[in-house]
Amino acid sequence: MTLPHSLGGAGDPRPPQAMEVHRLEHRQEEEQKEERQHSLRMGSSVRRRTFRSSEEEHEFSAADYALAAALALTASSELSWEAQLRRQTSAVELEERGQKRVGFGNDWERTEIAFLQTHRLLRQRRDWKTLRRRTEEKVQEAKELRELCYGRGPWFWIPLRSHAVWEHTTVLLTCTVQASPPPQVTWYKNDTRIDPRLFRAGKYRITNNYGLLSLEIRRCAIEDSATYTVRVKNAHGQASSFAKVLVRTYLGKDAGFDSEIFKRSTFGPSVEFTSVLKPVFAREKEPFSLSCLFSEDVLDAESIQWFRDGSLLRSSRRRKILYTDRQASLKVSCTYKEDEGLYMVRVPSPFGPREQSTYVLVRDAEAENPGAPGSPLNVRCLDVNRDCLILTWAPPSDTRGNPITAYTIERCQGESGEWIACHEAPGGTCRCPIQGLVEGQSYRFRVRAISRVGSSVPSKASELVVMGDHDAARRKTEIPFDLGNKITISTDAFEDTVTIPSPPTNVHASEIREAYVVLAWEEPSPRDRAPLTYSLEKSVIGSGTWEAISSESPVRSPRFAVLDLEKKKSYVFRVRAMNQYGLSDPSEPSEPIALRGPPATLPPPAQVQAFRDTQTSVSLTWDPVKDPELLGYYIYSRKVGTSEWQTVNNKPIQGTRFTVPGLRTGKEYEFCVRSVSEAGVGESSAATEPIRVKQALATPSAPYGFALLNCGKNEMVIGWKPPKRRGGGKILGYFLDQHDSEELDWHAVNQQPIPTRVCKVSDLHEGHFYEFRARAANWAGVGELSAPSSLFECKEWTMPQPGPPYDVRASEVRATSLVLQWEPPLYMGAGPVTGYHVSFQEEGSEQWKPVTPGPISGTHLRVSDLQPGKSYVFQVQAMNSAGLGQPSMPTDPVLLEDKPGAHEIEVGVDEEGFIYLAFEAPEAPDSSEFQWSKDYKGPLDPQRVKIEDKVNKSKVILKEPGLEDLGTYSVIVTDADEDISASHTLTEEELEKLKKLSHEIRNPVIKLISGWNIDILERGEVRLWLEVEKLSPAAELHLIFNNKEIFSSPNRKINFDREKGLVEVIIQNLSEEDKGSYTAQLQDGKAKNQITLTLVDDDFDKLLRKADAKRRDWKRKQGPYFERPLQWKVTEDCQVQLTCKVTNTKKETRFQWFFQRAEMPDGQYDPETGTGLLCIEELSKKDKGIYRAMVSDDRGEDDTILDLTGDALDAIFTELGRIGALSATPLKIQGTEEGIRIFSKVKYYNVEYMKTTWFHKDKRLESGDRIRTGTTLDEIWLHILDPKDSDKGKYTLEIAAGKEVRQLSTDLSGQAFEDAMAEHQRLKTLAIIEKNRAKVVRGLPDVATIMEDKTLCLTCIVSGDPTPEISWLKNDQPVTFLDRYRMEVRGTEVTITIEKVNSEDSGRYGVFVKNKYGSETGQVTISVFKHGDEPKELKSM
Repeated sequence: MTLPHSLGGAGDPRPPQAMEVHRLEHRQEEEQKEERQHSLRMGSSVRRRTFRSSEEEHEFSAADYALAAALALTASSELSWEAQLRRQTSAVELEERGQKRVGFGNDWERTEIAFLQTHRLLRQRRDWKTLRRRTEEKVQEAKELRELCYGRGPWFWIPLRSHAVWEHTTVLLTCTVQASPPPQVTWYKNDTRIDPRLFRAGKYRITNNYGLLSLEIRRCAIEDSATYTVRVKNAHGQASSFAKVLVRTYLGKDAGFDSEIFKRSTFGPSVEFTSVLKPVFAREKEPFSLSCLFSEDVLDAESIQWFRDGSLLRSSRRRKILYTDRQASLKVSCTYKEDEGLYMVRVPSPFGPREQSTYVLVRDAEAENPGAPGSPLNVRCLDVNRDCLILTWAPPSDTRGNPITAYTIERCQGESGEWIACHEAPGGTCRCPIQGLVEGQSYRFRVRAISRVGSSVPSKASELVVMGDHDAARRKTEIPFDLGNKITISTDAFEDTVTIPSPPTNVHASEIREAYVVLAWEEPSPRDRAPLTYSLEKSVIGSGTWEAISSESPVRSPRFAVLDLEKKKSYVFRVRAMNQYGLSDPSEPSEPIALRGPPATLPPPAQVQAFRDTQTSVSLTWDPVKDPELLGYYIYSRKVGTSEWQTVNNKPIQGTRFTVPGLRTGKEYEFCVRSVSEAGVGESSAATEPIRVKQALATPSAPYGFALLNCGKNEMVIGWKPPKRRGGGKILGYFLDQHDSEELDWHAVNQQPIPTRVCKVSDLHEGHFYEFRARAANWAGVGELSAPSSLFECKEWTMPQPGPPYDVRASEVRATSLVLQWEPPLYMGAGPVTGYHVSFQEEGSEQWKPVTPGPISGTHLRVSDLQPGKSYVFQVQAMNSAGLGQPSMPTDPVLLEDKPGAHEIEVGVDEEGFIYLAFEAPEAPDSSEFQWSKDYKGPLDPQRVKIEDKVNKSKVILKEPGLEDLGTYSVIVTDADEDISASHTLTEEELEKLKKLSHEIRNPVIKLISGWNIDILERGEVRLWLEVEKLSPAAELHLIFNNKEIFSSPNRKINFDREKGLVEVIIQNLSEEDKGSYTAQLQDGKAKNQITLTLVDDDFDKLLRKADAKRRDWKRKQGPYFERPLQWKVTEDCQVQLTCKVTNTKKETRFQWFFQRAEMPDGQYDPETGTGLLCIEELSKKDKGIYRAMVSDDRGEDDTILDLTGDALDAIFTELGRIGALSATPLKIQGTEEGIRIFSKVKYYNVEYMKTTWFHKDKRLESGDRIRTGTTLDEIWLHILDPKDSDKGKYTLEIAAGKEVRQLSTDLSGQAFEDAMAEHQRLKTLAIIEKNRAKVVRGLPDVATIMEDKTLCLTCIVSGDPTPEISWLKNDQPVTFLDRYRMEVRGTEVTITIEKVNSEDSGRYGVFVKNKYGSETGQVTISVFKHGDEPKELKSM
């Protein structure tokens, strides 16, 4: 084979891809060289090609020739200059494989020299071209710089651009001009110069910022549609640029043009978030969702992206990403711990993407066994080979107080869904080798944690892995050619043929653990295409013997985990390769290997610190644990004062900073962090200092809402709204700046912060326009600079109407109401303010509506009856004699809703008896103050109240409550970003209740829960007891009986339980001596109470009788007794059952049934259940009487009696009748020979307790000539004799049994009547036939015996109309009446006579009668016996 060596052009570059491929191939060849030589010595057949030069011997492998052939093939197909260059350099690259590679023959040496020269020349030319390009760029930059530095006329770098805008919006025209010196700038509208002073304040704003010229036109109107021109001029020349502004009015779809669609297609939607993603606390195996709302529709829903921990998420079977109606959502149907993390949603916008993020925390699923640990997570498959892999996972964060003792590994093959346990790993490690897998099969794995309590729920399954030779890719080489095509060459295809394989090499331990060692080795080289398996041997150091290592399946991968090693022993290992031809020699022994000790968990991180973050979260930081085994960190929290740590995260955190969400505002927490590794979860770090959950201190946001409150000739009074974000601290003051529209610079108004939000600005120029901006300052520093205000003209106010009120604020916002407060105007006008007009505007509306029909006198108003869930804006106007003044600055939109966790003012009486009003605000910043007021008129009177402030809580105590204290008390928490306020109206009725409670507290009475109660105990003891509230250990009891204090005695026991507030007196045997009054006198400190019980007259006698009866009953129950007395029950089958139940029995206990004092053996008794049963199948009057059941043994006896006479018996019969009535079947119609019969079947009928009535067409029927009624024990019937057409119609049966009445109906008409009549006629005809048919009525016996020579006479009675024909048969043959046979007929009597009978006369005789209606045969068997014989017994034939 000839190697390609064409050099091509001298300047062709070398492709680096081909060089890298051949260097890699060369390294692999050198590594395998010694193995090939060893294989030759073992007898493998290897062809050897050697080329010798003057300096060294070089050997080319089969792979080298394959590469060269591939390159030669590509040379014929590549036609481009790049392809030719790649072919040439690839050929030359073969010469660089060794440190010193010399070609053979003159051609090879010339090729090498030419290549080196070409390579050097290419590098020089490339360097020269680069240096020349850089020099030219620097010369050009210097030239441009010189031009810019010299004076030049103006020219527009970026000209003006035309705009189409909507009405009432703002447009900004900008351009960039370059000139030296700076030019003079003039703006024109339709060739008319623009002077901002000639228009209303704030209409135009012109700026020049170092050549960036801008013209801002605010609140565009149709009149602003024009051509705008900017002209610039300096000493070197002038220039101009113009643009058109088109102001559109929205006409809607009715005009044939949807301007909203045009606006969107032109500028694209400016999407903003209108909701905030909040932390989600999901639970394992359950669904969760995240959603956010947008201000505009997102035209391309696929542009919305969701991320978790920075990784892009896509929809899957378990996770759905949805968008509909301006709402993007992420829904997970089944949550796993791996789903925990920081989620972010990103949506594109014309001004850059908008993003929101939140954290999703996944709690452990409910354990199958209470107390079992949480599930492991992050199950991964590593080092996947043909038949083995390494499985790793992360331990759970919560073991629920029970250490993990082991992990169970389950395996699922393919997509079968069948999980089987395959391995078990010790609890101290989260890593396990899995062996015995099948090459080519796919597997998934999951893990369960085991403790002494039980097993956890399974973890999330690992990704699907396919077993195979993953080193095969490294033995392949790809050669690119023809711009995108590739040729793949594998070294396996060019392996020399071998028989017995060479031994493996480099046997070593790739992984050593406490319970196993993973051995690795390199495959024999050459390995041939035949599949290889391996056998392993081990030897204990010093033993000198080798022992084979057994495995359940052949080892096909160059990896194997040895599990049965002994600790504290060192081993060496060797491996043999085996194929279809035989077994190789053993490999060289490995280095000594011994099991490691138990893996140690990682130390906890140091310097764990907690910092405030938001109202419900805390930020944690810690120093990292620098260890390669680190998997992450688990965080734990607990409230101060509790001992149990709660898990914060269930997925190890990778960083050293974390924000813990979902905490309760105002509560104190402690935190600790634990390191996570495959050895488990480490020890806890030191707990952080307790931290109260509050907003972290930060600089405030910018003030806004500037308003002109008053104006003089050269001064203005400016007001503004506070920042929306106050930074968690008190606003110390504001810094205000002013700007004259005719000047370029801004000037500070004050050097020291202004504590209020109203500032008087002096030394202004009358007629000039000014704008203002401000910054707020708190303890964290100076906050953001506000946007400039509108332009205010400095012109003295002389109007008669008052100026605008200011500081309009909403508080006590609830679902349907709020309170408005404001400050009166600073400018009064022509007279004092006589009232205020309050108006509101609903969200989405531009119409202002009055809140009240008339003016308001005060500076506050409670607005009620608003719609919940809506947003409102309010403004206030002052009124005087001249009319309404200027409106105030509108409030921010106020959303009406009941905020979760909002606190109200608590009214009550404290332990000292003082009436108080208290308000708690856990979310209030540390610097907040509680501002109380009464009737919204300022601070409370210190002469009447006392205010006590604590952390997050304020309390108002009424010193001397009276009518002067009635009114509405309100409180506002200052320095909070959101409204924290409440109010309470103290009425006279409520005050009286509080004063009464105050009196009770100052003059306490022990609270009585339950007065004297009387119980009779099991043995007949009488218990007198009462219950009061819980008492202190120092409480005292004095029990007075008939004006004399009594104490415990053998017959009267007194108990006093102070913890439960229980007083009881137990009298063992109540007698006349215990009659009288009992008084309990209680005292606990200042509190007292006295309770009296009187036991006399009938009350005492009744109690005495009950106690005696209870005592006797207890004595009865010492032996067997009836737990349930005798009682009757009627079953659905109308069977009467008498039942009772006995308890406290034993084997010798005897049970007896009696009726009328006579023992009944039919009664049943089950000793196992103690149940007695007596069944009466059909109850009748004979069963009337006294029934008694008795049980007895050596401990005593007991009986129970049931009197079934009188009312009890009537009740049973009534119940039987009720069940019988309910059991009646639907009426049936039956044709009979006499007529038509209508009947119903019943289970029971008793004429004394059940009444029946028949109706025909709602008319009651009575028995007569044609109608007959009757009953049997199981049937109720109506018989219609000789039915006619008048008998057609509806028939109703009414059955009455006690209070139970049931009606059954049927319709005897139509087909039902025809069918019944047909059946009646048929049966009637059959009856006539049967009546007149010829038949043998009686007379003939079945068998007759007679002695020879006797005369036999047989007589029978026949009937029939007409008279039947008569004949006799013998053995089915007619009898001939001759000689000895004679027949005689006398009316209906027929006689046959046989004289001197003999044996021939024996046989079967029959008389056959027949007329026109039918026939019948009567038979008799005759037996004739001889003289002296015994007659034989014959059977009828």
